[in-house]
Amino acid sequence: MPFFSRLTDIVTCNLTDLLTNSDDPQATLQEVMNEMEQGLVGAQRSVQTARKSKKNLEQELEDSRKQVADWEATALEQLNAGDENTARTSLYRKKEAADIVAGLEQQVQIAHSTYESLMTTYRALEARLAEAKRKQSELGIEGDKGDDTSLTSTARQIREEEIEDELAAMKNRIQNSSPE
Repeated sequence: MPFFSRLTDIVTCNLTDLLTNSDDPQATLQEVMNEMEQGLVGAQRSVQTARKSKKNLEQELEDSRKQVADWEATALEQLNAGDENTARTSLYRKKEAADIVAGLEQQVQIAHSTYESLMTTYRALEARLAEAKRKQSELGIEGDKGDDTSLTSTARQIREEEIEDELAAMKNRIQNSSPE
């Protein structure tokens, strides 16, 4: 029988109470740890999916913002050429693109919030699993030593990717703002 129906159950569980109320604490702990590891794998997939979605939306937002600027530049060129009607049409297209930008900005905020929430849950799951492994040691149960490093390295890898992405964005801003 599963101990947890949701990932939040893992995060909010009191492992000590669970083991104290168990007839076989060692078997219970092993089953709980297996469920935690499965939950962690699922959470990792969710985090990666949310991160990709966020990045895709951010790229789409950037592209749409460029369209707004392009339509404005086109309208200005057409107006300078004396073609007021075509400039008007270009400004209409600019407004459409701006509406898309407004919608995408909201979606990017939601995607970012979702990603951060999933990442927080992921880290909490990792912490719970680490606690379970400490309990395993306290009970004198042999455990998988290899899992510990792979789980923490996953979170570290995600964080390093975030840092590298942010660093690349900063470099891009510096490059685009410096006079050539």
